[in-house]
Amino acid sequence: MDERDSLALLERLSLAAGAPGGEDAVRAVVREALAGVGSVAYDRLGSLICSVRGSAERPRVVLDSHLDEVAFMVQSVSEDGALRIVPLGSFWGHVLLGQRIDVLTERGRVPGVIGSTPPHFLDPAERERVIKPEAMFIDVGASDRAGALATGVRVGDLALPHAEFTPLAVPGVVSGKALDNRVGVALMCEALTALARREHPNTVVGVGAVQEELGARGAGTASAIAEPDVALVLECTPADDMPARGARQAALGGGPQIRWLDPTAVSNRRLVRFVESVAADLAIPIQMAVRSSGGTDAQTIHRFREGVPTVVIGVPARYIHSHVALIQMNDYRAASRLVIELVAHMHAERVASFTRFDEP
Repeated sequence: MDERDSLALLERLSLAAGAPGGEDAVRAVVREALAGVGSVAYDRLGSLICSVRGSAERPRVVLDSHLDEVAFMVQSVSEDGALRIVPLGSFWGHVLLGQRIDVLTERGRVPGVIGSTPPHFLDPAERERVIKPEAMFIDVGASDRAGALATGVRVGDLALPHAEFTPLAVPGVVSGKALDNRVGVALMCEALTALARREHPNTVVGVGAVQEELGARGAGTASAIAEPDVALVLECTPADDMPARGARQAALGGGPQIRWLDPTAVSNRRLVRFVESVAADLAIPIQMAVRSSGGTDAQTIHRFREGVPTVVIGVPARYIHSHVALIQMNDYRAASRLVIELVAHMHAERVASFTRFDEP
């Protein structure tokens, strides 16, 4: 895709609603983007699996991404009209108070805000405290329970950040909600589209997994259909190039991040070195990371059956799990090129070498 097409796809994906367990709108965008590209199947949780056969049935190279985003579910409607909520995924309280929210009801979207107490009513100790998301509420403008219910809101409805998709003044930087992981979804779609038009010595399988933010659930069930021999997990990884941070392993403009480790998965070392070598041959800058927190779909994919050599390739983004994540499109394009070339070089002998443990 050219830059305009990539931006258009990212915008559609970013603005689509995709709470864990409610990924329908995102799945529809992906289905349209992949129309005519390959054969499409679904697991019973709702993950989408698209296969594009090259010159061989195996190895099966999985390009995993997750459709869902951090969100909320309405737990109850109070007598004063406030919607009590449960977070679906991890938010930091500081990024939420006073922000706009869309509640998805059977009658359509209901706009609201996350209520915040004005500083006039806070004592010094309260001003220093971070409120947990579980203690927050959504205000849809009602003054009592009947007024809130009259909007169509019900217990179990999903609620998501309301945001725009906006190019910033710095060339190539765009901002939007849910770039974690609509960036990975877009990369998967672009790679499958490109590989459907060229030779590759394998079958490439794109996965749009559900419920990653609740423990990588869809990636596990999708693997039963995708049957990966090797997996590239395409992510939008948290950038650490904000002021006052320490050593940087994911900076905007520094290229895709290759993750060695997080608490949920250790990348296959031979696969990481292969990614490094292909990136070097293509003169694509990459950033290497060892993470002490976080996790991805790699946690379930790498444990599928007897094990799957897996690596995480991420586009750095500032401020993920908020309304206003930022990415640099140069990083996105570099990741797209890298992923396509990696798959093009994944022949059977190479994939077998990642798990040939009887050799030094």
